[in-house]
Amino acid sequence: MAELYQVFNGPMPTTAAQAPVTTGTAIKTLLQVKLGTQTRGRLVEWGISFDGSAAATPGKCECLETGTVFGTVTASVANDIVKLGDPNGVAPDTSAFIVSTTATGYTCTSEGTITATRMFDAQLIAPTNQYSKMWPLGREPMINVSTAARVRVTFAAAINAICYMTIEL
Repeated sequence: MAELYQVFNGPMPTTAAQAPVTTGTAIKTLLQVKLGTQTRGRLVEWGISFDGSAAATPGKCECLETGTVFGTVTASVANDIVKLGDPNGVAPDTSAFIVSTTATGYTCTSEGTITATRMFDAQLIAPTNQYSKMWPLGREPMINVSTAARVRVTFAAAINAICYMTIEL
């Protein structure tokens, strides 16, 4: 039976709310998810929201796959990956998601030299807005084995963002 997992661009919140991440003014990966060497997954949904307080030029927001090129990120830990179908929130099998500074994580500091991508969705979103996309059943993009799915943004002025991906394995 397929399982749904959700990953945010920050550590699992406990006594504090989900922490937003600044976008910066150059292209920046806010969330990167790398599946295991034997795992393919369906990207069921992704979303992003911003804390801008004034209308301004929209930013470029992308949900894409970057093949075998990975950014350098703050590594997620297994507890940051929520198993949605389990009321106890048990973390996934560690072979399903790779977690390290060059795998699943957030707040990218180095994008890597990307030579090929598969664009799943691209939008211009105002810094005072939010966006989510859920693909129709059976039409979800497939994340290939050992590749990276990313949420990437480019804004003219830095603002804070929270984003997520929901993946079916």
